[in-house]
Amino acid sequence: MTEPTPELDQAEQDLRSVDEQIARVLQAAVRPRPVRVAISEAQGLLCAEEVVAEHALPGFDQAAVDGYAVRSVDVRADGDEPVQLPVVGEIPAGSRQPRRLQPGQAVRVATGAPLPTLADAVVPTAFTDGHPAKVTIHRSVPSAGYVRRTGEDVQIGDVAVRQGDTIGAAQVGLLAAVGRSKVLVYPRPRVSIVSVGDELVDIDRTPSTGQVYDVNSYALAAAARDAGAEVSRVGIVPSDPKRLREVVEGRLLMSEVVVVAGGAGGTAGDEVQAALSDLGQIDMTRVAMHPGSAQGFGRLGPDSVPTFLIPANPMSALVVFEVLIRPLIRAARGTRNPHRRTVSARLLSPVSSTKGRRGFLRGQLLRDESTGEYLVQPLGTSGAHLLASLAEANCLVNVDEDLTEVPAGEQVKVTFLAQRG
Repeated sequence: MTEPTPELDQAEQDLRSVDEQIARVLQAAVRPRPVRVAISEAQGLLCAEEVVAEHALPGFDQAAVDGYAVRSVDVRADGDEPVQLPVVGEIPAGSRQPRRLQPGQAVRVATGAPLPTLADAVVPTAFTDGHPAKVTIHRSVPSAGYVRRTGEDVQIGDVAVRQGDTIGAAQVGLLAAVGRSKVLVYPRPRVSIVSVGDELVDIDRTPSTGQVYDVNSYALAAAARDAGAEVSRVGIVPSDPKRLREVVEGRLLMSEVVVVAGGAGGTAGDEVQAALSDLGQIDMTRVAMHPGSAQGFGRLGPDSVPTFLIPANPMSALVVFEVLIRPLIRAARGTRNPHRRTVSARLLSPVSSTKGRRGFLRGQLLRDESTGEYLVQPLGTSGAHLLASLAEANCLVNVDEDLTEVPAGEQVKVTFLAQRG
């Protein structure tokens, strides 16, 4: 076995750990200022206020079923001896005309209808003969039976939606139910995606010799939307330093995060860094991860906008996005835990990785229905250029920095990716 050279050892020692790079990135997360929006536009956003109910829910005692509003003491049916009560009226749902129930009477009510005064229960139609004038009741009901009490769901002064809660369908419904038409939310962080390279062409053109489609701006824009961002796909920018600087400087004024694909690694990376150097400090480093080791990160422009320079290779770019950029976007949204879920799974096939770097390998996560154990099938090889296998993956297999081989049957840490429908 060939011994590593001292130069290689030093290069490996100079690598920054993945955890340290993640910590540096997350420190730069800036949450956009809250805005007030219509509740119909709030879905998927984080609530930026404690929404206190100013109205009770329900706002009045109402029938929970179709039936007859009664005093519970008047319907104590005993065994085979039913109770008969005169029906003195009917109240539909939405009625605003008050009614008063006298002892020994019943009023027919629809589901959601307000109860008449003195009524404390509703006898479901199924417990009666359904007669419209003199109803026979075969079963007694307790006080408050089949009644939705005022404030039973939410009382005045209760917190209906808490600050930091993600607003979903139920929260939108609850906001409407307590009479809120607008709500203060944290907007989606704005993310700009730029692809750099003279070899790139957009997908509506036919590549010439030496040219390739711009994959990164589309893939990274989709990944950013999945993370909860409002995305601007700037598209292809030539390697001309002046033009690149102009584009990035413009995006810094309207973004919370800027991502430049093709801005790290080799001569092209050096040129991108030089073009942007007067916009702020960019830390070009090698992170102890594979793929995607070469990368840059800094805070540029007057607002110190987090800016990433990542590899041109689409597979590497997407892995760097998953490990570093996605958590930043989630943190900027205010998500309590910005990281994807991780579990331990048993390898179904052996894997290899690069010593001294944390491997992020594509995998298909399965579950043994009989034992509940997670199983993971590695996909493809560790090659950084293999995008097709990532499209099949639903997880990333994490291989520790000190391992080069992990045999089948061993437990490994895996990170969930977005699930396919």
